[in-house]
Amino acid sequence: MVAITELQKIGVGLMGFGLFFLLFGVLLYFDSVLLAFGNVLFLTGLMFIIGLRRTAHFFFQRHKFRGSFFFLGGVSLVLCRWPIIGMLVESYGFVLSFRSFFPMALAFMLSSVNIPFLTAFFPSSSSMV
Repeated sequence: MVAITELQKIGVGLMGFGLFFLLFGVLLYFDSVLLAFGNVLFLTGLMFIIGLRRTAHFFFQRHKFRGSFFFLGGVSLVLCRWPIIGMLVESYGFVLSFRSFFPMALAFMLSSVNIPFLTAFFPSSSSMV
């Protein structure tokens, strides 16, 4: 069993509030203040959860440099009050940074939960039913 520290609990709360503000920033027609606040809270929560050194190591790996550049550049564009362009650049950077994670997450979802409409698209997954 992994022990969760108090800083990690705070980090989960900060990331939750960050996602909340990002969602409402998008729902309120890309309100730049809410999006900027959500980005700052999300990145701060990530630093609290995995630590400053691991966060820097994740964003500044050689093979993820382009994705990190676009992601952090999008965050800075949102902070400079260009929310639509910033969110587009940030989304592109997110996809570039986490593209190796998406197949693993999809495989986990397909193996752990029997979702009928997803298994119709991916017939190679074995179904218990």
